[in-house]
Amino acid sequence: MRQHLVITAITAALTFSAASFAADPAAGKAAWNAEHAQTDGSPARSCATCHGQDLTQAGRHAKTGKVIEPMAPSVNLQRLTDPEKIEKWLARNCKWTFERECSTNEKADFISYIKTQ
Repeated sequence: MRQHLVITAITAALTFSAASFAADPAAGKAAWNAEHAQTDGSPARSCATCHGQDLTQAGRHAKTGKVIEPMAPSVNLQRLTDPEKIEKWLARNCKWTFERECSTNEKADFISYIKTQ
């Protein structure tokens, strides 16, 4: 529940002003593209592995092959509109990519980066 409130606060802060939460889109972009070795021996991955580097384009899940709609709110108006979905997908994708939960600051940086696209 606390995590949900944090994501809601991050989303609200970024909706009004990225600077008000001290989120860093450059840090979000760097983290988005950073590859992480996997302990199960599977290939290293990053957010860009599935979502791509051009967030205005569709991505493809590395394991399932499922198409992932563009992340950029500029072309996908549904992105970053539902705090529960944001929380769900950040939790799931951080664990899958980084093999850990992302910090509140990392999440804020990711959201601020995505909002620039």
